Amino acid sequence: MKPQPSPTKANRERMLVCGVLIGDQKPEPEGELSELIGLVKAAGGEVVGEPITQRRERPHAATAMGKGKVEEIKIEVDAYKPDAVVVDNDLTPAQGRNLEKAWECRVIDRSELILDIFAGRARTRQAKLQVELAQNEYMAPRLRRMWTHLERLEGAIGSRGPGETQLETDRRLLRKRISDLKRELRTIEERKLREVVSRSDQFTIGLVGYTNAGKSTLMNKLTNAGVLVADMLFATLDTRTRQWKLKDGRTVLLSDTVGFLGRLPHHLVASFHATLEETLNADLLLHVVDASHPDAVEQMGAVDEVLESLAHSTRAGVLVLNKIDNVVDPIELQFLAKDRTERICHLSAVTGEGVDRLDAMIAKMLDARSALLRIRLPLADGRTAALVRQYGLIEEELVEGDQNLVFRVRMDEGALGNLKRAAGGDLHCEVLEPAIEPLIEQGEIL
Repeated sequence: MKPQPSPTKANRERMLVCGVLIGDQKPEPEGELSELIGLVKAAGGEVVGEPITQRRERPHAATAMGKGKVEEIKIEVDAYKPDAVVVDNDLTPAQGRNLEKAWECRVIDRSELILDIFAGRARTRQAKLQVELAQNEYMAPRLRRMWTHLERLEGAIGSRGPGETQLETDRRLLRKRISDLKRELRTIEERKLREVVSRSDQFTIGLVGYTNAGKSTLMNKLTNAGVLVADMLFATLDTRTRQWKLKDGRTVLLSDTVGFLGRLPHHLVASFHATLEETLNADLLLHVVDASHPDAVEQMGAVDEVLESLAHSTRAGVLVLNKIDNVVDPIELQFLAKDRTERICHLSAVTGEGVDRLDAMIAKMLDARSALLRIRLPLADGRTAALVRQYGLIEEELVEGDQNLVFRVRMDEGALGNLKRAAGGDLHCEVLEPAIEPLIEQGEIL
């Protein structure tokens, strides 16, 4: 009996990487085009040859890089015969066509590579639609580049009309698909918005940060969420929300989402706006930074830039300097915190060092937003009593006579709203002390 053939693993595509440093753009301290190399690996490719860069005041209109550099890369292409050349810049359709002609090889720019990674990582229906929308909007002005095989027949009998007709047909179909995707995404986003609103009575925290900063590792440490953790760019794509139970017993919601990146494609930002908004609408943002990364300052700046582009104003947050177990000189942490207005927390999501400090910091911030309440409810109402203990920080609990249970408890307004809905009309609540960040007034009966 012949053995059954087993499927062979597809060979990794071989990529040659190059790029243009524009103006005063700094080279990467980890090595030339190290981030682009990481993106290629995240996409499942293999880098061949040495990275090639050129510094210019502005990109060349026709080829992004100078004529001499194009010829130099052509020599490398002939030597290594890669499957594609990856350029660490966003190319115009004309630049892409010209470079493919010059190198006689497929050319992929930075945006196209990132979109390919996102396409491979999308799991939920919403994420898949968002990626497809971003890819189609990127592809729309580049359709002619995909039809270069028809140009070889230009002038031949029977080729002129049908070729142009097919190109226009594809453009029309693409425009219709983009319209359909936007309509379907609006329906999903409206449902998502209702889900977010339904959680508005709970204190919500959003994790933001540069890709591979350790957000998913931190989320697993805080919530035991079991989300994918991998040492690669864009390991997380879909938003996940989990309950985080603080040391004092109170519960908050923690959301993790896709990491940010310098020069993030604008199509991608626009397509994922609703997903990112779910995190940005949280009561508190934790900006997670890989404190051991040599480019940490630039990465923080890239995240700040994306946040400013997505939100007119961001809530007061916490800067989480992660991976402190990999930091050689503690002075580097002081340098990263310089001129930052957020609260600062040093921790390692892997070892757990500093996680208790973050827990205490969040609890203190919850206290500032919580009022001191006296809650009276029937002694027999054990369900509501359990919710009081879950939502609030109990300072005193006593039995009044043989009918009522009285709590002296600190609780934020959202948790109190949840409690009132669950308890119905049998809950009597009085404000003893308003919150430091007041939402409800002293003496008000709720």
